[in-house]
Amino acid sequence: MGFGAGALLAAVAGSARAQAVSPSASEPVIPLPSEAPALDAPACPVSSDSLVLAGDGLLRSRMAVEAGHLTILAIGSSSIEGIGASRVEFGFVPLLQADLQQRLTDISVTVINRGRGGETAWETANRLEAEIAAYKPDLVIWQIGTNDILRARPWSAIVSDLHRGSAILGQAGVDVLLVDPQRLPEDANNVNFGQMNAPLAETARLIALEGSRIGYAVQRRFEAMRGWDRLTRGGVGPDGLHLNDEGYACWAALTAETLAQALRPDATSKTSKQP
Repeated sequence: MGFGAGALLAAVAGSARAQAVSPSASEPVIPLPSEAPALDAPACPVSSDSLVLAGDGLLRSRMAVEAGHLTILAIGSSSIEGIGASRVEFGFVPLLQADLQQRLTDISVTVINRGRGGETAWETANRLEAEIAAYKPDLVIWQIGTNDILRARPWSAIVSDLHRGSAILGQAGVDVLLVDPQRLPEDANNVNFGQMNAPLAETARLIALEGSRIGYAVQRRFEAMRGWDRLTRGGVGPDGLHLNDEGYACWAALTAETLAQALRPDATSKTSKQP
């Protein structure tokens, strides 16, 4: 079973070569771009607990899928914007839209990129109302926490911003998928980044707890990145902070696979199998 984001990435790069992989039934994988080293094990494993659902928090999105059109607003900081990708089309949002479309073939999928590099939860919450009014999404993907921790903002400030944003999201009646912080390479050139994984992990834990309490779906990105050791630099670029092409492809595929299954259980990755 292969992931469409990797295939798309290779195709856009002008390559028809697919990686030879032998995934297990429980660990689907994506083929990596042609310039990536050959892998002898799943490069991007997906586990069912990478997406934590709370109650019926994706009801509006399921109804949108049934109606034939799903609109997603992706908001947050640099990893939503796509900073670090070698080309715009190699970022998270373009790959997520393509991957979801491959899985939900009979509906129209639109994913809107409203990421802004360097943004904290406070800044995102400040513009949520205007962004929702402009794009009228069914689902908001809110990537939260990384910049807050890198700027030493306390959890009390982050959760206050989350609650402020939650009030806006609730009034709009949209579904929400929170994406927790990313994992940083322990051997990054900037030693300060490597030392941040402990507070990033704790923030990810707290986001999962608070998101579940509110009733949001939560993507456990920090934990998922533990399995990215076969990606170049663990999916993170040479600056030790922003994702690289492989990291974006893996994250987009992980999101599409688990989200499609949550929105419509019959939507499997069979449409993106590699020969």
